[in-house]
Amino acid sequence: QVQLVESGGGLVQPGGSLRLSCAASATIFRISAMGWFRQAPGNQREWVAALTSGGTTTYADSVKGRFTISRDNAKNTMYLQMNSLEPEDTAVYYCFVDGRDRGNLRRYWGQGTQVTVSS
Repeated sequence: QVQLVESGGGLVQPGGSLRLSCAASATIFRISAMGWFRQAPGNQREWVAALTSGGTTTYADSVKGRFTISRDNAKNTMYLQMNSLEPEDTAVYYCFVDGRDRGNLRRYWGQGTQVTVSS
């Protein structure tokens, strides 16, 4: 079964940067989209960013202009570059990939990585 393994989280000061990685254990075929959600304790899971297979990027208003999603197909890895981080960005970040298994769309999820923005 394909797994998405996340890394790159940690503690950073306000205004700092982090780069999250999401690596697939095997190639996921017929990908339609990939991206990131985040969730803070007591809050709903919030969509953050998405990247379609065609290369179109979209972002939540809360992170637009500060976060950048990208991918490296050769490494089966996608990234979330986070700049100008604020305490409100503190959350567990989950990557996802939407692919098709025998014609059926399914969403693969990463295990989550903690991002803490604090002085």
